[in-house]
Amino acid sequence: MTIRVLIADDQEMMRSAFRMILDSQPDMEVVAAVGDGEAAVEQARRLRPDVCLLDIRMPGLDGLEATRLLAGSQVRDPLNVLIATTFDLDEYVYRALRNGASGFLLKDMSPALLVEAVRAAANGASLISPAVTVRLLSHLAPRRTDEPEAPEQAPVEPLTERELAVVKLVAQGRTNDEVATELFVTLATVKTHLANVQRKLAVRNRVEIAAWAWRSGVVISA
Repeated sequence: MTIRVLIADDQEMMRSAFRMILDSQPDMEVVAAVGDGEAAVEQARRLRPDVCLLDIRMPGLDGLEATRLLAGSQVRDPLNVLIATTFDLDEYVYRALRNGASGFLLKDMSPALLVEAVRAAANGASLISPAVTVRLLSHLAPRRTDEPEAPEQAPVEPLTERELAVVKLVAQGRTNDEVATELFVTLATVKTHLANVQRKLAVRNRVEIAAWAWRSGVVISA
């Protein structure tokens, strides 16, 4: 199957670079490349691409709102959204996560990482640049202040010790292969654990698993 991709970025140079990389793959096709969020939402709803690759800062409707409209919790048939960012404002990326983004990449990523992330998103998985994971999600860790914080929603079932171990590694930016290697289990076992965790936390993907881990204190920032 050909993975159909929509690109939205206000910089023509970035759109061209992403298109060149993705169109060079035998299993990928860029079906639209637009310069703002409104066009991204319009084209995505019309074309129903397998993956939407969105910048955050765009004129008019920005990538944050476009993500909510395409992948938010209120969307009946959400699309897979990847965020490509310069990472100059962490809170923007966090809002994108809340709005349904399934992956985060830095714009200076390697072409191989971009291709891998698009394939992962198309398959319903997620790929987050490890640098983005640790730097972004660490901001979700409980703050050491005297102000009370809203409690994080508890799992519908307690996580097992092994599931917690998987969650911690995912929240630190490890891939499934790396988690399997560190825990001395098979890749299939890791995927099973993640599926169980998603069900227990009532979340949709590993990005939300990682966010829960940081917010609930399962992973503690340095």
